[in-house]
Formats: sequence, C-alpha cells, structure tokens
Amino acid sequence: MPVATVGDDATASIDVTTETIDAYAEITGDENPIHLDDAYASETMFGSRIAHGMLGAGVVSAALASLPGDIIYLDQDCSFEAPVRPGDTVEARATVREELGGDRIRVETVAAVDGETVIEGLATVLSVPHEP
Repeated sequence: MPVATVGDDATASIDVTTETIDAYAEITGDENPIHLDDAYASETMFGSRIAHGMLGAGVVSAALASLPGDIIYLDQDCSFEAPVRPGDTVEARATVREELGGDRIRVETVAAVDGETVIEGLATVLSVPHEP
C-alpha cells in the first residue's frame, strides 16, 4: 500500500447523539456535567449539553486513519472553535500539506458541523507502507 503524500486527503464523520456523549463519558471517565446534565448545561454559556471536545477530535483521528499507508500520530494541535451538540453530524477532513522528511508528514485537520468549523489544527504523523 502506498504512503500519504502532499495533496492526499481523507474524510470521516459521526452523528453525535446524547447516547454517544454518554458512552464517551463512560469510556473516558470525563463526567463534566456540561456534557451529561441537561439542567446544569442549560445554565452555562452554551445553553444546553455539548459534546466533549475530544469526541469531535476523535473524528479527526478517524479521517487521518483513512489516509494511505499506516498512520501513526506523533502530535496534534487543536483549536476548538465552536461547540458540538447532540443531533450534530461532525465531518472531519485531513489534508496532507507537507512532507517533513523520512516518513513524517504534516496534515491540516478540520472538523465541521453544517459547514461551520468546530475544530481546526495541524497534525504530524508517520505514514508508512502497510505490511500485511
């Protein structure tokens, strides 16, 4: 299998539900009430429950994993631009922007809901040929 090169891109998406958020909280142990408690969340600046930021970032990881080759995360900068709410579909795109030498590449990462950016950043990953 080839490796990722400049210009390659991949996408992934997830439909966010209250059940998705609850499951993420259970798996990670992040039980912040802004994610889990409707009454509490209604009194915050967001006015309702929101998904964990890293739940949305996980969709970015899924997009990266869809690039050619085996992709291994080295680092990720994320800027959380807007909340993700139950009922949203998060669509992530990973676009290879730069070859850094060896197997390292820099990838632009963007996650959006209805065309509005909710997370953006840059990742550095290894892209190596898949060895069966």
